[in-house]
Amino acid sequence: MSTKPFISAQEAVRVVRSGDHIHLSSIASVPHILIEALCAREDLKDLHFHHFHTEGPAPYAAGGRFFDQGFFVGPNVRAHVGEGLADYIPANLFESQLMYRTGALPCDVAMVQVSEPVDGMVSLGTSVDCSVAALEVARERIAVVNPNVPFAYGDLIPLERFTALVRGDSPLITKTYSEPSAIDEEIGRHCAELIPDGACLQMGIGAMPNAICACLDGHKHLGLHTEMFSDGALALIRKGVIDGSCKAIDQGKIVASFLLGSQAVYDFIGRNPAVQMRDIAYTNDPRVISRNPGMVSINSAIEIDLTGQVCADSIGERIYSGAGGQLDFVRGAKLSKGGKAIIALAARTGKGLPKIVPTLKGGAGVVTPRADVQWVVTEYGAVNLYGKSLQERARLLISIAHPEDRESLERAAFARFGAHWR
Repeated sequence: MSTKPFISAQEAVRVVRSGDHIHLSSIASVPHILIEALCAREDLKDLHFHHFHTEGPAPYAAGGRFFDQGFFVGPNVRAHVGEGLADYIPANLFESQLMYRTGALPCDVAMVQVSEPVDGMVSLGTSVDCSVAALEVARERIAVVNPNVPFAYGDLIPLERFTALVRGDSPLITKTYSEPSAIDEEIGRHCAELIPDGACLQMGIGAMPNAICACLDGHKHLGLHTEMFSDGALALIRKGVIDGSCKAIDQGKIVASFLLGSQAVYDFIGRNPAVQMRDIAYTNDPRVISRNPGMVSINSAIEIDLTGQVCADSIGERIYSGAGGQLDFVRGAKLSKGGKAIIALAARTGKGLPKIVPTLKGGAGVVTPRADVQWVVTEYGAVNLYGKSLQERARLLISIAHPEDRESLERAAFARFGAHWR
């Protein structure tokens, strides 16, 4: 145990100065006790907060007194970003840690939650992300030592590195996902057909990834090297479908950087030698990703145009989420021997609007450029755009669009490519 005494959250945040840039551990493991104490200080101004998507209340993004600048925009700050009270830092997640380590983005104070120590070391548990980098460069390093944070192997931190320690016991935030729809299940089936036995997987969280996992029930010897996973992947691990036996690096290990799911997922990683929770610098480095043969990345999109440009972070000009690690894994999977990069999306939104469109909405961000796109999957099938010309791509994407949208897409393609279309 550290020789430093434990202090209150209020005392710990006294070291924060006006103008500081503050890093928060993210997703399920946000240090809310420190945030509450910090926001109660009326003498502070011009604080800048940086983090991945955070769960729970976000008082640092409301009211205009502080300025939130996240690498990913979650539901709790989305409206504030839309109003200009908060902001978004476009970044592939692999580069978030580089921004700290190179000084491109200041980090004066790092506030994180950690596990109880084991032999003087603590784990960042479910939220390693770019916190390792933040703790390397920050002037002040404040840890909430929380017994609910699992001690996960991987990138551990000496307890002595922290400049202040606070005790906390709040449970980690859990997430329950909706049941997959019939469309999710059909997309899952098409994705599963592209995944061979022995492949190494990356996928996100939510109903669609869970549906994909359900369709992999009959596969063998899959691996997992991903930025995050949840209950769908846990079910495959427990059934022995994911065993990591064919991985070239971290063989037999599950590698991730952050989690969001049920308490069962968090319990699973605690003191589990089969799990490695690693710095985003490792999990999302395309060079590392490519070292596992048969790497298959599966990511989603808000919309995709007829040339293959993928928008995944905004609805027109309105920032909805973030670039995340999509391009990190698209490029890593394509460099992998036998790898595949898949963009999976429903052909239409829940409101019936097409997701395969002639052109992206005005102001929409391109997260995966058309030059990087490989497989695209909807409930109507799977097409490979790699090596295809613009006209060939348009034909392929129209073939997996909603049947009622295909005629208008054909007209748009004719207008774009002229009389030689078809």
